[in-house]
Amino acid sequence: MSAARARVLEFGVSVASERISRSALGGAPIPREDDWWAEHLVLAGLVRCTLASMDYTAHRAGFEVVGAGEAHGTVTKREDDGRYALAEVESHLEIELEPAPVPEAVRELIERAERGCFVGNSLTAEPRYRWTVNGEEIE
Repeated sequence: MSAARARVLEFGVSVASERISRSALGGAPIPREDDWWAEHLVLAGLVRCTLASMDYTAHRAGFEVVGAGEAHGTVTKREDDGRYALAEVESHLEIELEPAPVPEAVRELIERAERGCFVGNSLTAEPRYRWTVNGEEIE
């Protein structure tokens, strides 16, 4: 018996000579702005991906979820190869779950959401996550 083939997701973007970015899915283009660097977009991608993963996880478990988040990254030269890269990544996510779950369920939802974020899984510097759920910081 052969192993089941993993689901494959493909994504595409184009960046014009003026540095305007477009998704292959359509939507509004992202113009080049001096205050938005590629590193900011990676961090925004991490937060959006983690929230999307929580949305999916929470809905499958029967919860409604509303959330927001922020991320911070530090770029410096890596010791192992001398390249500049994101060396530290922190993300703080604040969500509200309805109905309010028991603490054990909260921890399981968080673990699944973190594990389900493709962006976080792709980073060499493993993100450190902090969560606030229904007003309570989760340790």
